[in-house]
Amino acid sequence: MAMAALRREGRRYLSPLTSPNPISAAAALRSSLIAEEQAPCGGVRSISTQIVRNRMKSVKNIQKITKAMKMVAASKLRAIQNKAENSRGLWQPFTALLGDVPSVDVKKNVIVTVSSDKGLCGGINSTSVRISKGFFKMNSGPEKHTKYVVLGEKAKAQLIRDSKKHIDLTMTELQKNPLNYTQVSVLADDILKNVEYDALRVIFNKFQSVVSFIPTVSTVLSPEVVEREAEAGGKIGDLDSYEIEGGETKSEVLQNLTEFQFSCVLFNAVMENACSEQGARMSAMDSSSRNAGEMLDRLTLTYNRTRQASITTELTEIISGASALEG
Repeated sequence: MAMAALRREGRRYLSPLTSPNPISAAAALRSSLIAEEQAPCGGVRSISTQIVRNRMKSVKNIQKITKAMKMVAASKLRAIQNKAENSRGLWQPFTALLGDVPSVDVKKNVIVTVSSDKGLCGGINSTSVRISKGFFKMNSGPEKHTKYVVLGEKAKAQLIRDSKKHIDLTMTELQKNPLNYTQVSVLADDILKNVEYDALRVIFNKFQSVVSFIPTVSTVLSPEVVEREAEAGGKIGDLDSYEIEGGETKSEVLQNLTEFQFSCVLFNAVMENACSEQGARMSAMDSSSRNAGEMLDRLTLTYNRTRQASITTELTEIISGASALEG
């Protein structure tokens, strides 16, 4: 509702300056100039002060909306920040065991781009999309197969323009309900069932502070790649020092671990990105409120000058008329 009100006030503010028909706009401009030449000075000045008053009212309404949106973003940020900080401890043990190697060279790459469903939050979504496109170019080739999985309406709207055929799966309205691990694990399970991958590249914005976030890439390898790297003498996927119980094979354990790793990484990515979104929205709304205040100061100065000029002209006319009667 706040965004709709903001758009409505923006249209109201711009309505005296725009017209859908350029011919009628030009005709209206000519007629207003003719009327200004023919009309008395007081009438023209009263019209201009009325226009300035209307603009001041619109700017004040926009400023109220942006301040309210900043307060709402701050409230949501406090609710999400603790969850995001706690989620960081989920994926760290998996990174120590299974690794996080962005430079690994595989044939099937799936880029999971995490974004927001709503705008007015700065450039966090554009940053995620730009990094996703960069990874897509790096991992494209005649023998490579790279696809997108998009989380969030804003990244979907940007990627669908020039990469529609490369998008395997899209998911939106992630924050319609309060985020929790169960919800995100269901999304992770849907992704694993619908894509074929050697490496999953999860791209999101890691929350640092209200005014700072870091674009981050987390890599989740498939069980086959982890096992291949372990056999090649790498440090990842080395389960020989652990005792496996329950009769499961090493491949089955790796399969379970990688699935759990992806759900934990995705949960952390969604929470971190949600924090970054609210922090960026707070900063954007604060800047908008300050800009509205500066614009209101300029309009107030213009209004006072116009009103003072009108009063001075009227006084001059009264004095001139009185002098003519006395003479």
